[in-house]
Amino acid sequence: MLAVLLVALATVSLTIGSKSLSLQQIFSALADPVESVERSLILSSRLPRALLAVFAGAGLGVAGLLAQSLTRNPLAEPGILGVNAGASLAIVTAVGFLGVSGFAGYVPFAFLGALLTAALVYLIGRPRAGSSDPVRLVLSGVAIGAIFTGLGTALSLVRPQAFDQLRAWTIGSLQGRDASIIVPLALLTAVGILLAALCARSLDGLALGDDAATALGVNVRNTRILVLIAITILAASATAAVGAIGFIGLMAPHAARRLAGSGTGWVMAYTCLLAPMLLLVADVLGRVMLPGELQAGVVCAFIGAPMLIMLARSPKAAAL
Repeated sequence: MLAVLLVALATVSLTIGSKSLSLQQIFSALADPVESVERSLILSSRLPRALLAVFAGAGLGVAGLLAQSLTRNPLAEPGILGVNAGASLAIVTAVGFLGVSGFAGYVPFAFLGALLTAALVYLIGRPRAGSSDPVRLVLSGVAIGAIFTGLGTALSLVRPQAFDQLRAWTIGSLQGRDASIIVPLALLTAVGILLAALCARSLDGLALGDDAATALGVNVRNTRILVLIAITILAASATAAVGAIGFIGLMAPHAARRLAGSGTGWVMAYTCLLAPMLLLVADVLGRVMLPGELQAGVVCAFIGAPMLIMLARSPKAAAL
């Protein structure tokens, strides 16, 4: 049912925009090879936009689930852990000072920035010996993310002309993206989700604590390394494609747990469907909320901030 609903939302997203199209117009334009205004609009803008929402949403959602499972903290997600900020800073630096352009050029820098940030956050916020204090990771991630965001702002002041093209991108948007990034994004997202799926049963063991996981035969160190690599791949590729969109990785896993229970494998499967739906809804709302257009990253913040407050006040988060 969720898969059908996802397809329906993606189809509806094709109809909404500056020029409204009916479903009949969409199907006729796609079926007719003759070039027309409707066909050009769908193939060059709205269809790539919907596909980007699907793949980037799935990547951000699963990355958030992995972050929550790794830290055993319900408030964790790539944005809160600073991974998105690190990837964004690396891309901003590459574009502003090295002249890098295009998805193929963004991804290596985004991957490197996300990896270094994730490693730095883990080193600073890792639990003390004999302690299981996952909130330290969140606090270090928020602090490092704030520092990197400030550095990105400073760089934009130093080179304002070079960063004009990145203003909408740093907020997070599906608008104006090149269709050529869809295939690389899909492949990287598939690799990241595959790594995450391989770690699903081990993460169930880690949820019981390191000692219990080791007793169950889980290689704790290798699992954490694989999960960190998966988070980096998913967050870096999504950030390189659509910008630093936050809260998707926070909202989708919690919604998935309400439907799938506590098993990481099933939660991951539901997250892969719910996260793209959230990003599609945010993108569509951004087109109709204002006379112009509101970026999807801003809409996600409007939706996600109240949910973060509710989660922070929940008994499970208070116990941290």
